[in-house]
Amino acid sequence: MLTVSTTLRFFLWTLCSITVHGALRFANYYQDHMVLQRAPQQAIVWGYTDTLNVPIRLTMNNKSYYTMSYKSFIELANVSIWSVTLDAQTDEGPFQIQVTQPLANGSMQTITLNDVLFGDVWICSGQSNMQFAVSKMFNATIEIENAGKYSKVRLFTASTAQAYTPQEELLSIGLRWSVASATSVASGYTSAVCWLYGRMIHEGLGGRPMGLIHTSWGGTDIEYWSPPEALKDCGITESNQIISAAKDQKSEEKVNVVLNNTVLYNAMIHPFTRMVIKGAVWYQGENNANFNRDKYPCTFSKMIEYWRAIWHTRTNSITDPLFPFGFVQLSTNDRTGKVVGGFPWIRWHQTFDVGYVPNSVVPNVFMAVALDLRDDEGGIHPRNKLDVGYRLSRSGLAVAYGYKNITYQGPTVASISVASDSRKINITYAGQMSSSVELRNPNGFEICCTSKPVCLSSESVWATATASQIQGSSLAISLAVPSSCILKPIIGLRYLWRETPCLFKQAAVYSSTDSDLPAPPYIHFF
Repeated sequence: MLTVSTTLRFFLWTLCSITVHGALRFANYYQDHMVLQRAPQQAIVWGYTDTLNVPIRLTMNNKSYYTMSYKSFIELANVSIWSVTLDAQTDEGPFQIQVTQPLANGSMQTITLNDVLFGDVWICSGQSNMQFAVSKMFNATIEIENAGKYSKVRLFTASTAQAYTPQEELLSIGLRWSVASATSVASGYTSAVCWLYGRMIHEGLGGRPMGLIHTSWGGTDIEYWSPPEALKDCGITESNQIISAAKDQKSEEKVNVVLNNTVLYNAMIHPFTRMVIKGAVWYQGENNANFNRDKYPCTFSKMIEYWRAIWHTRTNSITDPLFPFGFVQLSTNDRTGKVVGGFPWIRWHQTFDVGYVPNSVVPNVFMAVALDLRDDEGGIHPRNKLDVGYRLSRSGLAVAYGYKNITYQGPTVASISVASDSRKINITYAGQMSSSVELRNPNGFEICCTSKPVCLSSESVWATATASQIQGSSLAISLAVPSSCILKPIIGLRYLWRETPCLFKQAAVYSSTDSDLPAPPYIHFF
């Protein structure tokens, strides 16, 4: 309830204001049923009015906040922006938020947000495997039927759009903020990976509200999602222009559009950078398997770096400058299991050429391994998204939320040693995640015993090395060196280095603590 002194202060403030014509509104992605970022971070609420320097009052939970509208550097003419930073909220709500401005006739204009929750806000972005709808996944019927149990999970989807300059708000919206239900989750706008990740994090945190913002476009390069500064740092000056199918917002028909560097960042990411978020999850890379593949360690790390910096700056240093960033390592495509192609390199580059995350190259990053989830009918869009959501959420709980007693990744290589006679290679895995490893089958390892340039340029020089468990050593396996390489220097070792390296959940190495977590792919040169 407002006090007399508070009301009087606002009245006196309005006497000094210039004439106001109205047109008070929230930014177009601030809507009923939305989620704002919870404590310890503060949330920001912002919007527009048509007059500069007009006093604005926001009221929520019996407290009022005051601000003045101001001119944006990149906005259209004849409008100004107002922005209010709320106190950090530990109470999840729901709350009603009212924003008021004085009009020239002495009355007040009020706009309202209803059913607003405070929880964690996650951005979900990437290309078609992120865009892949819940309704298309395996077990979709069960997932949709149960959606109503998660009313504190809220969904929002930006429509596909591009722009050659950064936009303050969205050009178009696919799914308005919606309470999770059979209807909203079954809509073609709800991403399966985004939903499953958010639902499982919601459950893992005991029912904390989740705001899931889905903004993706199938068949797109990472360069389209990157601010220009990121591309400049990576020496990228040319764009891989592609013609992509998009839905016309008026006719609902598919139309072809030409995409270029940065245009999706401008239209589908930058508008959200005024909103405080918890973190982001990303599923992309297929399109870069044959374009700027060798630059992916740079483009991926720089995209993350600049997203973080821009979000931190535009939310007045509230959004964590190292906010958690999760991704799904590329899954599969080829049906033969023989094609190497560009997928293995993108998977490696997604880890910044380390082989696993988190690592010291880019901090606070986590991932889900997906290369063992083969689905020949699904092809490049495997339909088993439940395992993807599970693996990504385990990593998210551990890295983004600091859960200690949780297994969140498969075994990672700690050391490699070659026997003096070159007949055996021993691989020891790190024991942080599991006290032992499960060797599910002996396949997937290859070695090269020619020069490194030849190993990198020719697939035919790689020979299969059969794996076996070492008795008495729960974290080590042994590879039998093929006869063609015995008594020769071992130059390279690689694991699961195929576009589709194994049958469904039949990779060689898994965690013995959680049998659904495979070891990530690996390449090493001695």
